[in-house]
Amino acid sequence: MRYSKLHQAARPSVPADRLNMPRKVATSRTITGNPAVVDQVAAPPPQNQETSKRAGRKDAASDDDLARTALKAFLIARDAAFNVHDLLMHSSRMAFLAIKDCEKELDIIDEARARQLLTSLKCTTDLERIGDLVMSMAMRVQSRTEKMATSDVRQLVEMSEILRQMLDLVYRGFVDLDLECARKVLQMDKDVDRVCHALFQKHLTVHGADSNPSSFDVLLMAQALERAGDHTTNLAEDLYSLIEGRSLRHAPKKRAAT
Repeated sequence: MRYSKLHQAARPSVPADRLNMPRKVATSRTITGNPAVVDQVAAPPPQNQETSKRAGRKDAASDDDLARTALKAFLIARDAAFNVHDLLMHSSRMAFLAIKDCEKELDIIDEARARQLLTSLKCTTDLERIGDLVMSMAMRVQSRTEKMATSDVRQLVEMSEILRQMLDLVYRGFVDLDLECARKVLQMDKDVDRVCHALFQKHLTVHGADSNPSSFDVLLMAQALERAGDHTTNLAEDLYSLIEGRSLRHAPKKRAAT
């Protein structure tokens, strides 16, 4: 029984057998092969109005799940803090056990589900930004009154093709929960940077972009694609976190990409 008297009925108790589970669940085994995860991450775009409505209801339900999980965690954390008083004032063994119980619950409380929902929200933000960057480049191409140099077109096309491949890989990585796809995307990011650097070097050192509006325009296009590549790298890092259960901030990117 929970030693804290705060809102015991406000949240469901965790079964005793779950409290005996290891402190950290092996999240990669928890997620792998779960159709619900694949459906949530890789749901196809809506094809008609009715499908769109169903997708909207599904997104709303996901948001509700995330909110409920967070509120449940708040109550458990508050229970832990509530018992600190008795632990400090009376060296209460029951208070210590209650705090330990709370810590275990917070470790195992729908961990995979919460991480999945948070990853989906973060991915949506990066994907929206990628769309904005690609659109900004497209508008610059559309508004040009003079033809771009063939070499510039070739390099921009190369960057866009690498970006497309990166997005395709990270998509398949989320569908199959394949860590190898994330590694490949992290490796490919340097290819986008390489082409972008070559364009900048050519226009800044040879053509003088400051005095050539056309060169400046090309560099802005290259920069938009390079930044879109950075956001795709963010998606690969989110995929890594979803599968491995830890952030790449705790593992060097060079190691994760090998």
